[in-house]
Amino acid sequence: MTVAGLLATSIPSPSQGVWHLGPVPIRAYALAILAGIVVAVWMTMRRWKARGGDPDDVLEIAFWAVPFGIVGGRLYHVISTPEPYWGENGDPVQALYIWQGGLGIWGAVALGAVGAWIGCRRMGVRLSTFADALAPGLLVAQAIGRLGNWFNQELFGSPTELPWGLEIDAAYLPVDPATGVQYAEGTLFHPTFLYESLWNLAAAALLIWLDRRYRLGHGRVFWAYVALYTLGRVWIEMLRIDTAETVLGLRLNVWTSIVVGLGALVAFVVIGRLRPGREDGVALPGRAPRAEQVSDAQDETDGGPSGADPSATGEDATDTTDTDASATGSDQDPASRT
Repeated sequence: MTVAGLLATSIPSPSQGVWHLGPVPIRAYALAILAGIVVAVWMTMRRWKARGGDPDDVLEIAFWAVPFGIVGGRLYHVISTPEPYWGENGDPVQALYIWQGGLGIWGAVALGAVGAWIGCRRMGVRLSTFADALAPGLLVAQAIGRLGNWFNQELFGSPTELPWGLEIDAAYLPVDPATGVQYAEGTLFHPTFLYESLWNLAAAALLIWLDRRYRLGHGRVFWAYVALYTLGRVWIEMLRIDTAETVLGLRLNVWTSIVVGLGALVAFVVIGRLRPGREDGVALPGRAPRAEQVSDAQDETDGGPSGADPSATGEDATDTTDTDASATGSDQDPASRT
């Protein structure tokens, strides 16, 4: 088939990824990340409520987890792909240009988990239960976030003649690592952003089904998420041709996916044997969720669970059965009163 015939059925890249609202740039990559976060929070709130938690807890925990996750994702990307920043003709300052793309999922999950742990401790809830509620939404967020790579025309795969090959503008064409020459205009590439998006959405649906069918708990939904995601990431990563660190002939992200995926599978099996089923509640052992603590404190301030004055129930501040002897006309010793 000719190049012209292939282009007739190929996937075009967006003509631009940045729009300007006056002096303010509106970037598609940032919008995709934000949209993914919003959807993930919404899904997690619904799943958290179903597990007995207060949906507002999710917003508080996200306040900590999201910034930590973004910083961690950027750090991992810079470490695993150092050439543009520290290599020959690299610019270290560009490591701060997060809007140009580049967030490593493993750094985002690792530091995001630290932020989530802080938020969970503050709210008095279990991190493992929260992670189970989050997992499907996290996959959907990643699926949406990959659209940012499409707009940036980055992180695509090797050349292909498949009818769904991705068109790349001349300005973004990479150098063929085999020849050292830039790919010719009209070359189509594997749309790895699309592969990963579809894989993530399918994995999210599978997680929701598994959770409902087997009532998974104690972090098992999250570990299933890690195992499913890494399984897809291995073959998708091996299609990509962007610059990356390699170890023993494989990209660093491939090795990371293999190691993390195997660890997740072991954790899923071990936890299932040691702690089958689902937790009875979301609170940490010995603690009530913060929402309940605040409610109890408010009840005490208002004078009781009903917020009513004690006198409204007919109870005086003093014991009405312990009346003065003179009031009853009795000379009985106070110590013998009942």
